[in-house]
Amino acid sequence: MQLTIGSDAGKRQVQGLVMGLVVLGLIWELATWIITGSVQTLIMFGLGIVVVGIVVHILNDWRAGVLVFIVWLLFEDLARKYLGNSMTVYFAKDLLVGVAYSSYYVARRKRLVDVFKIPFLLPLGIFFWFAVVQVFNPWSPSILYGLLGLKLYFYYVPLMVLGYAMLERPEDLERFLLVSIVAGIVVAGLGVAQSVLGVNFLTPQDSATELYTLSHVVRFSPVTHQEVFATSSVFVSAGRFSYYVVLLWILVFGAVGYLLLSRRKAMYGFLAIGVVSAAVMVTGTRTPFVFVLGSAFVMTGAFLWGAPWKWGQGHRLVKALRRAFLIGGIGLILLAEVFPVVLGSNWAFLSETLAYKGEGSELANRSWDYPIRNLELAFAHEHWVVGYGTGLNSLGNQYVSQFLNEPMPETGVESGYGGLVVEMGIVGLVLWLIWVPALLWSGWRVVKQLRQTVYFPIGFAIWWYAVILLLILMYFNIAAYQNFVNNAYLWLLIGVLFRLPKLAQMPQPVPAPKHARGMARWQLALGRR
Repeated sequence: MQLTIGSDAGKRQVQGLVMGLVVLGLIWELATWIITGSVQTLIMFGLGIVVVGIVVHILNDWRAGVLVFIVWLLFEDLARKYLGNSMTVYFAKDLLVGVAYSSYYVARRKRLVDVFKIPFLLPLGIFFWFAVVQVFNPWSPSILYGLLGLKLYFYYVPLMVLGYAMLERPEDLERFLLVSIVAGIVVAGLGVAQSVLGVNFLTPQDSATELYTLSHVVRFSPVTHQEVFATSSVFVSAGRFSYYVVLLWILVFGAVGYLLLSRRKAMYGFLAIGVVSAAVMVTGTRTPFVFVLGSAFVMTGAFLWGAPWKWGQGHRLVKALRRAFLIGGIGLILLAEVFPVVLGSNWAFLSETLAYKGEGSELANRSWDYPIRNLELAFAHEHWVVGYGTGLNSLGNQYVSQFLNEPMPETGVESGYGGLVVEMGIVGLVLWLIWVPALLWSGWRVVKQLRQTVYFPIGFAIWWYAVILLLILMYFNIAAYQNFVNNAYLWLLIGVLFRLPKLAQMPQPVPAPKHARGMARWQLALGRR
């Protein structure tokens, strides 16, 4: 016994000595980096510690880890700006979500989670395996393009399984919305600040060349020739910020309706409406303005259709709509009062380029002529029947080209549907047009189940976002779908949508008030008592 005790004490002493040497080594290295001014190395070291901490956290609690992954996803580009477009940082999110997949799988094997039975699995699976076959297309210059394409198309698809399993109670949904919306407020608020303070805010002058051109985009209104800066916020490009703002506005609008119907705190949701509405107006791009405006009309009509009138709470949803539009308007008024030049130049760009048949209008060109021309260009390629291989028209293929030390493929088109033809031929386009409607139809059946419940606003918002990303934006380009922020959120939200009926089967958080029973819909809508 004494020998054992002495042996254990000796092991602890050795472990303590090793840990002490490790700490001394770290202190020495940190001091060296600080003295030599190696700021990037110091930042990378700090990020490495953060990543290790997040990995440990995900292994212990994958549900909370998914929320941490969302935050990392949104702010990853900010680190890339200051670290010379580090590919280590770029792939860190893939490591984190991969750990989450593994942690979920372990929990599933132990039967600790509910399994999502995917109703559209067959058409999606067929499209996936066809894309895998296209990786080995003989017209593809390298298999690396195909692997890149598979990552962009499918790597975040399993997030729908995690999104489904992570919601066990209504409180889990509220926690997910809280994290997403608060992070969105920060990103959108920083975008507004950047539009006022200038491009040097959140964007270093010595950033990598490929990032500098993406984050320093300046446009001019065609009639008044006012300068408009395309805001990128924490992202590396203005395009990524504009697509994210569309997602954020739809999610916030649906969340506000849900929070008010379920009588939960909605102040952060209303704050987000104001901030995001202001961000929409200062992005320097037309996409957020057009899609947010269209979504406002569609979602308002849908909310009134699906409101829980039968149990006397429809008037609360009407109040939510009124307050959301009011606060959005207040946000724009404050922006106009405090920074009139910024809002004025952006409004000049939007109004002049979107005016119907106005001087300098690009409405007809951008909504029809340009997308159709790019779709026709896809069929002008010699091998449009069989395609050139997965990934040949995808985002990021310039990095593969640099790695292979070869010129960029000359097969790209901007049309999303045309891009599918270029990569996977006509069969790839047909398969896309099969699995996407299958998903949307399955999702719509879920949305109809959610009518007359507090979950209808958030359910419809998720479904509408899927329609925009998978159908409408694909008409213009494939970048919106392959953008990792929008893509990851899409699949996570799909899982949330299919989980909502399970939450709706639980007791509704709000009973029908006695005074509302028997009242007409118009009386409930006006809040008559």
